[in-house]
Amino acid sequence: RSRKLSSKVERAPATMMNDDMDAVEAENQVELEEKTRLINQVLELQHTLEDLSARVDAVKEENLKLKSENQVLGQYIENLMSASSVFQTTDTKSKRK
Repeated sequence: RSRKLSSKVERAPATMMNDDMDAVEAENQVELEEKTRLINQVLELQHTLEDLSARVDAVKEENLKLKSENQVLGQYIENLMSASSVFQTTDTKSKRK
């Protein structure tokens, strides 16, 4: 009986060590999953930022193009108005005579 008792006592620290190792492995697994999740989130945010940056560049280009077109149209309208008698300034003194 003393042999059975001593073998149980000897196995107890080994069991505790296995339990501790299992707990450490479980904790490491949780940390690894969390790191993986964070890495994936960072990568997704990077892709979103790249997409947004590309969109901003495209909008800037479109804005410059539209400004240029507006200037051309504005100049064209001014030229039409100056060439048209409808928009010419009238001299009220000459009309009275």
